[in-house]
Amino acid sequence: MVSTTVLVLAESFDNGPDAHAAAGAIARGLSAGGRLQCDLFPIDTDIGTLDAQDFDRRMRAARALVIACSRLEDTTLAGSVMFEAATRARQAGVPAYAVAGENALDPFEARIVDLQVIMEAKTPRALTAAGRKLATLV
Repeated sequence: MVSTTVLVLAESFDNGPDAHAAAGAIARGLSAGGRLQCDLFPIDTDIGTLDAQDFDRRMRAARALVIACSRLEDTTLAGSVMFEAATRARQAGVPAYAVAGENALDPFEARIVDLQVIMEAKTPRALTAAGRKLATLV
């Protein structure tokens, strides 16, 4: 049986929603758009958070991973929690999608991280709309 759960990994957005609000907004959109269940995973910037909150088990049990962050760019991606999460998802065969306040990755960089789609959204309303669009893709 295919999982209907989407793991939503979110960090706080600069001058925008905190990690909990960002994850919740995307989850509302995913649920409204495809009636998918969401496992919310708000985080800080510490990579240890992934292991402390059982990220790998939760990610493997999910249909997809949605990463939500303020900015995606090559200079801050390497070594970040978001990069680590996307890498683990790729290695486990779980598709990863991203919603960022700003996307500064070129297509090659996005491919290296193996993100299926990157959407831009900054406000809670835009994050919910992005979640609704993602519901048709995951």
